Amino acid sequence: MPDLVDKIVIVDDKSKDRTVAIVEELAATNPKIVLIQHEENQGVGGAIASGYKWARDNDLDAAVVMAGDAQMDPADLPNLLDPVFDEGIDYSKGNRLIWRGSYRLIPKRRFFGNSVLSLLTKIASGYWHVADSQTGYTVANKAVLQTLDWDNMYKRYGQPNDVLIKLNIDNFRVRDVPIRPVYGVGEVSGIKIRRVIFTISNVLVRGFLNRLWEKYIVRDFHPLIFFYTLGVLMLLLSAFMFLRVIGLWAVEGSAPPMSSMAMLFAFSTAMQSIFFAMWFDMDSNKHLR
Repeated sequence: MPDLVDKIVIVDDKSKDRTVAIVEELAATNPKIVLIQHEENQGVGGAIASGYKWARDNDLDAAVVMAGDAQMDPADLPNLLDPVFDEGIDYSKGNRLIWRGSYRLIPKRRFFGNSVLSLLTKIASGYWHVADSQTGYTVANKAVLQTLDWDNMYKRYGQPNDVLIKLNIDNFRVRDVPIRPVYGVGEVSGIKIRRVIFTISNVLVRGFLNRLWEKYIVRDFHPLIFFYTLGVLMLLLSAFMFLRVIGLWAVEGSAPPMSSMAMLFAFSTAMQSIFFAMWFDMDSNKHLR
């Protein structure tokens, strides 16, 4: 761990190995080490939240998340800290996808899954300039630590996505920093890509709707709400008309041309409205880079 680190807070999430014994042995000779023990397993998000709350309650200037799987290189830490302390960025995060040659270093399935979730997270969070949403290598400044409600944070693998959405609601500046992907170091990930994608997608949908409500209706109204609403309604209408046209073809062997044209009109209107809403959202958040 770099010498610039003042405290090393280790969260034991009700592990079944010798983590506690080893940490207590190290803490006896290293005053920087702080051990937090969970009485029951809370998941990776719960462990991170406990660390954040400790940093908040002890008035630290910033808190860094560095997972215990050895996939986060401590040598990258200064680059993550620089935007926070030198440029006034509120939250910096590692981005493995933009590291030179990352495609050759990251397992192909994880690269693809991460890219898909990153795209969905851009839409849900409003941070269109960030990617690699699943990285846990992050730095949060004091304002973030004191503002976000860590007790109501999602506590499983979707925690980084949930944090980004909540950061956007409070207009915090977020910056991506290229970091070197580290794989094949001995740790075997327990993440099941297909299951996690659906689980995190649920987090993103709920978070997206909450962000629209909080940021663009409750705190300050924005017309993009009209575009998203119209887009969704027209998309549902086009889906209904599509099923109707398919049904007519199956029963009668043909469908009225006007029905097909109306379906295409509804679909094109839906897409245009949604894309306009996304553009409005991107423009509204461009100052949060």
